[in-house]
Amino acid sequence: MRVHYAALSLFLALNALGQQVPPRRANDPAAVELFRDRGLGLFIHWSVDAPLGGVISHSLVGASPDYVDRFFRLLPGQFNPNRFEPDKMATLAKLAGFEYVMFTSKHHAGFCMWDTATTPFSVVHTPYGKDLMRELIDAFRKQGIAIGLYFSPDDFWWLHQKGIPLNRHVKGVYPQEIPEFMDYTRRQLREIFTKYGTIDYFFFDGPAEQLTDFAWQLQPNLVITRGIMETPEQYIPGVPLKGAWEGNLTMGTEWPWKPTNEVYKSGTELIEIMIETRAKGGNLLLNIGPKPDGEIAIEQESRLREIALWNFVNVESLKNVRPWVITNENNIWFTKHKSEKTVYALLTRMSPWKLGEAKTVTLRSVRSTTKTKLTVLGQNDELVEYRPEITPKTTWKQDETGLHVTAYRAQRLYTDRRWPNPIVLKITNAEPGLTPPEVVTGAAEWSGGSRTAVLPAIPQPTILSRLTALIPLSF
Repeated sequence: MRVHYAALSLFLALNALGQQVPPRRANDPAAVELFRDRGLGLFIHWSVDAPLGGVISHSLVGASPDYVDRFFRLLPGQFNPNRFEPDKMATLAKLAGFEYVMFTSKHHAGFCMWDTATTPFSVVHTPYGKDLMRELIDAFRKQGIAIGLYFSPDDFWWLHQKGIPLNRHVKGVYPQEIPEFMDYTRRQLREIFTKYGTIDYFFFDGPAEQLTDFAWQLQPNLVITRGIMETPEQYIPGVPLKGAWEGNLTMGTEWPWKPTNEVYKSGTELIEIMIETRAKGGNLLLNIGPKPDGEIAIEQESRLREIALWNFVNVESLKNVRPWVITNENNIWFTKHKSEKTVYALLTRMSPWKLGEAKTVTLRSVRSTTKTKLTVLGQNDELVEYRPEITPKTTWKQDETGLHVTAYRAQRLYTDRRWPNPIVLKITNAEPGLTPPEVVTGAAEWSGGSRTAVLPAIPQPTILSRLTALIPLSF
């Protein structure tokens, strides 16, 4: 799904059939800050090919004519998620700490998950026969979860009807190049933005020139993620990105439900990814793919519930926060409340840490003050169940080498006392304990032949003069 769009976007912007592209607007700054406050979104990949249990949409590219014919002709008749319970799904998302949802309204195949007048290739022309997207939006709104929609400017159904070979990232397959295609796409966007109430977030998975401005005309407060901001896919950037960004990744290897040959990340891995993303100033868009019958696979539900338990204790360390002066000290990650002098130290990979056991850590980037209070989220610092001899009081000492904190694991979250996930220190009225280094990048020239970025000569002691650029490819 992820692709490097720079070259193609530039071509489309300059050559869109002679049409003048209006200047690109930015997202509303206040709306972006609210987006950053929310932090955690639930991505839902679901489309007409869910019954096959394979890749979403992409199997059509390079497929034989008979495969393409069967895909468009037969699969709608197989789409019948008769166990889909949107209220149940939204309730779980709320419990797990998700602040917004991002649902695939239309993926590259062109199948519309809403009741559209633009094409018969939609969910209302299946045995399910209902506006599934409306049901999902209504359910998540009831839980107070902000609404986001994924939308692909690609549309293999439309291309197939016009006899255009199905492909991506090549000339002649995008709305910006074909007026009739652009009109079709805009009519779909108009339906979405005028019939489903306020849409908070939008994810254009493809060239978005002309489409972003059209979307903003219909909903001015809309925050567009992919298409405007950085949206790294299946990885976390090595350093914080400037401003708002949204990482998106799967629990396993696939975006839709994959019935076999799947390997899932553990709940602990997902929690650590969530922590690292927030420490680097990003939002995490964590994906699930419903089964063909509409249920969430038990492997995905179980991980959502592990995240729910962790967030039930620690969510304040990830909500309404921004990066600290540094992201981490080894396996200790930091966030800072956006408007208070409260720092959170998220202690990862500290297992085994037995219930009732004390451990001491030294934080060099945080300095306490006379007003500092230090606690462990979720714990009262007074007692450990069945251990009256222990008083699990969090203590700390500041000296020139750092802030030395002794904390206990004092809350039992699993019966066997083997909770493997991070605990969080809350440090109020904190000050930076160091001044972080700054990384400065000079001007560079791109060499297409060698696929490298060449920097001009830089005075010593800087020695880096050449960077190899890697172009992420679609998958």
